[in-house]
Amino acid sequence: MRKSKALVALLTASAMVAGLMGTSTAVMAVEESTSDLNIMLETPVESLDPQQATDGTSFEVIADYTDGLMQMDADGQAVPAIAESYDVSEDGLTYTFHLREDANWSNGDPVTAQDFVFAWQRAVDPAVASEYAYMLSDIGQVVNAAEIIAGEKDKSELGITAVDDKTLEVKLNVPVSYFLSLMYFPTFYPVNEAFFEGCADTFGTSPDTTLSNGAFILDEYEPAATVVHLTKNEDYYGAENVSLPGLNYQVIQDSQQALMSYQTGALDLTLVNGEQVDQVADDPEFMTIGAGYLWYVSPNMSAVPELDNLNIRLAMTMAIDRDAITADVLKDGSIPTYTAVPMQFAAGPDGSDFSEDQEKFSDVCKYDAAAAADYWAKGLEELGISELTLDMVVDADDAPQKVAQVLKEQWETTLPGLTVNLTVEPKKQRVQDMQDGNFEVALTRWGPDYADPMTYLGMWITDNSNNYGLWSNEEYDSIIAECTTGDLCTDAEGRWARLYDAEKIVMDEAVIFPLYTQANAEMMYSGVTGVEFHPVALNRVYKNAVKAE
Repeated sequence: MRKSKALVALLTASAMVAGLMGTSTAVMAVEESTSDLNIMLETPVESLDPQQATDGTSFEVIADYTDGLMQMDADGQAVPAIAESYDVSEDGLTYTFHLREDANWSNGDPVTAQDFVFAWQRAVDPAVASEYAYMLSDIGQVVNAAEIIAGEKDKSELGITAVDDKTLEVKLNVPVSYFLSLMYFPTFYPVNEAFFEGCADTFGTSPDTTLSNGAFILDEYEPAATVVHLTKNEDYYGAENVSLPGLNYQVIQDSQQALMSYQTGALDLTLVNGEQVDQVADDPEFMTIGAGYLWYVSPNMSAVPELDNLNIRLAMTMAIDRDAITADVLKDGSIPTYTAVPMQFAAGPDGSDFSEDQEKFSDVCKYDAAAAADYWAKGLEELGISELTLDMVVDADDAPQKVAQVLKEQWETTLPGLTVNLTVEPKKQRVQDMQDGNFEVALTRWGPDYADPMTYLGMWITDNSNNYGLWSNEEYDSIIAECTTGDLCTDAEGRWARLYDAEKIVMDEAVIFPLYTQANAEMMYSGVTGVEFHPVALNRVYKNAVKAE
């Protein structure tokens, strides 16, 4: 591996950085870094429109140059950002945010309460069709959000008001215990209306059509670019605490090429996987970081009649050897997962991990080749067929393709008569196909947007935009409604118990086949400190990072 230029304190190497709310290292910069931080990305940025973006890569870059009302501290807790302070009414239904006087956009305009009103109204506007509109309605419970999304009310009736330039009032239908943590999620970020209107249809497609109020300013980007560059924002209200002169992202989808770039010093931070982990495991610059993502298989029950058969689905999930996938293929610290809500991100009223017990659904989700074969035989008999061919879509990235190949081998070996064809697509196309229902089986992932099980369980509500297989269950919908708008909103323990009931329905029905909770095996130059890693919402934050030469 490359040689360190300085002996600098480093994140603990070769150990999982875990914790229910994320564990990270944050260093307040006391000296200026002299060169950019060079960062590898697996996939291109898909969108820089905060109300339209849906992927983790885009969220990370947007958050580099945009602050919301709140931000995450090093421990993943919500702390003030553009909102210098806030008040919450006694009934928990009204939040009043007081904005910083020294927060400005990079064109010199002050950041105002109206910037948030405009952005949130865009998010729920049916004409914009934001995939994350439900964050304001189902999740955030902002007054009238659901009705606006349904086309029943005008966006001007959304429960957000600019009291004055620096005072923002938000009204909720019911108390939402995690509401402040939603405020650091990009869908809730502000947009300067005058600037947006001046960009017409080009907003967020180039440096000239983006505006910063954050630690960095975007100065190199175009759609599907392999290089994204940002420079420190000298006019940022917290500029004195930002050490890095800039961020230099390089999209490298070949893991071997990425490792070579790291070894030559062209990258300071890169992912490694598979056999590469064996090569670098003893290097002091190697570490594994809990990433929070749940990888799973989504069967399209609405489009493939055979997948509407429960025994077929149970056979497929019981035929998966998850330990082999994580230990022999990924080798990056990812953890086999047997629940619909992954581990290590959501803490309950008693502080326990919602998904600590990974055997609670072992009757319907574990590796049992004999049981899988029995379910398979029953399913084929019920369908009156002896064989089945399925097409599975998978991202063009290195690791997903390796996992998909193992799934294919495991299924075809354990389930006689099953043939699985792999269709490799760029991530953007794969996501589009899933949203359109144009798939049979898909290998996909979901990362937690906030620290509550609802960030996963909310996906399986009838007609949710992320409910790709169009599964519907009246009892499930009723339980989720109890937990979001019913009496359980103020009963933490009762709500937790009902969320377990909802998860059990998803697992008993084999709505998804959970695979593993992702960890990232990374190499980070030992001269770098202060990069904050989180399993929720924003996986990497750089504003407190320092790079020593």
